[in-house]
Amino acid sequence: MSEQDAKTIALASADIRTGPAYLTAIHADHHDLSADEGVHGGGKGAAPSPFGLVLSGLGACTAMTLRMYAERKGWPLSRVHVNLAYRVDGDHRYIDRILTLDGALDDAQRARLADIAERTPVTLAIKGGLPINTSLHAPAG
Repeated sequence: MSEQDAKTIALASADIRTGPAYLTAIHADHHDLSADEGVHGGGKGAAPSPFGLVLSGLGACTAMTLRMYAERKGWPLSRVHVNLAYRVDGDHRYIDRILTLDGALDDAQRARLADIAERTPVTLAIKGGLPINTSLHAPAG
């Protein structure tokens, strides 16, 4: 698929200037937000860390996808809560995801929603090792 044929799903930019911390301005899908390293990484912890933002996207995608699926099925899902942690154990890196599904769901519905969580768009992108195409753009002036 060529770049002209590709469908853009999301856009984001990040901008950091010199200074005493790593506070970074982010513009994503017409919204402004920030990121910063935690104190352990040399930042001030003034905003979510880059991995915190990755986990936020995964959690949001998981919650939204499960709600959409339950609504289409007419299932009594009243709330989805997703807890996430990015963990490093030596060379082993992984994400723990814990789902809390509120509502009068039976065991089969809960199991199906857990299965669906394994196939949300962001889950598949992370698990698939999404390629990143990096290029360099010359600064203006």
